[in-house]
Amino acid sequence: MRLNHRRVWNRIPAKQALRANGSERKADMSVKDFVRRHYRHFNAAVVVDASEAYIAHLARGGKMFVTIGGAMSTAELGLSLAEMIRQDKVHGICTTGANLEEDIFNLVAHNHYERVPHYRNLSDQEEVALRDRGMNRVTDTCIPEEEAMRRIERQVLKLWQKADKEKQRYFPYEYMYQLIRGFHIKEFYEIDPKDSWVVAACEKNLPIFTPGWEDSTLGNIFVANVIRRDVSTFQVVKSGVEQMAALIDWYRQNSGKESIGFFQIAGGIAGDFPICVVPLITQDLREKCRLWGYFCQISDSTTSYGSYSGAVPNEKITWGKLEATTPRFVIESDASIVAPLMFAYILGQ
Repeated sequence: MRLNHRRVWNRIPAKQALRANGSERKADMSVKDFVRRHYRHFNAAVVVDASEAYIAHLARGGKMFVTIGGAMSTAELGLSLAEMIRQDKVHGICTTGANLEEDIFNLVAHNHYERVPHYRNLSDQEEVALRDRGMNRVTDTCIPEEEAMRRIERQVLKLWQKADKEKQRYFPYEYMYQLIRGFHIKEFYEIDPKDSWVVAACEKNLPIFTPGWEDSTLGNIFVANVIRRDVSTFQVVKSGVEQMAALIDWYRQNSGKESIGFFQIAGGIAGDFPICVVPLITQDLREKCRLWGYFCQISDSTTSYGSYSGAVPNEKITWGKLEATTPRFVIESDASIVAPLMFAYILGQ
């Protein structure tokens, strides 16, 4: 008879299993202890260095600004980022419109998502079959059109129309906060809301800047509703240049007594947009202000000619974004692996 090893293992008491492997002394090892023990060289060592510098920056009274590119919300970054927000380790956020909405999509449609672990081997016909079922694939995860996108569209359209009628204007994230605070979507929750980073940010009333918001599903849906005249004007959603103006105000208010750090997850507009606020203030407005006081980027974009996302941090010195003394780190790795580890380390888990 062939044994089911997983079942046999599960019957062994944890301490007995650890003793059998000579590992009892490591039973209570935290994530932080594990990382410090094993992450000693190369990219791994930078994980420790950058995490320690993040902790030191906050300990000096500094604040941290986090940017989110890629598809990190569909990777369920909220499982780790939400606790960082709740424990005041994050003070402002810039994200793509996709990450803003996809955290909310996951909140209300998680049970309808489908994982496709063999995504690299899908045929064109299998991709078409997913499309015809309304399953929008992001790497190995399919987001359901009806339960996610259309469910949120029906609720947020009411808010766009209300703002239109009342001649009010809001940023994209403010509509998401209205969805949460007004209990418009609570009946649809399919995960614990403590695992949603947007819910955590809403509870802390953090600003979430979303440059290029029109490059998102809800951005597309909004444009369609204006063209159909279900909303009378584009003005009910504030523009990207207005977001930059708001970021200037936020940076002025928060950098007066201590510097603000910049923690960048992936590349693209989510990182490019906000880091420019410092040279805008110093060079274009001709005002004095602190430069970013910490910089870390997790990215697999390699340094190459013309690749801004792959630019090494010291290049930012010439643009008036970082000081020569600014602690700066690049971790060339997968952010879906590294970011949760760093957050656990910073939280002392």
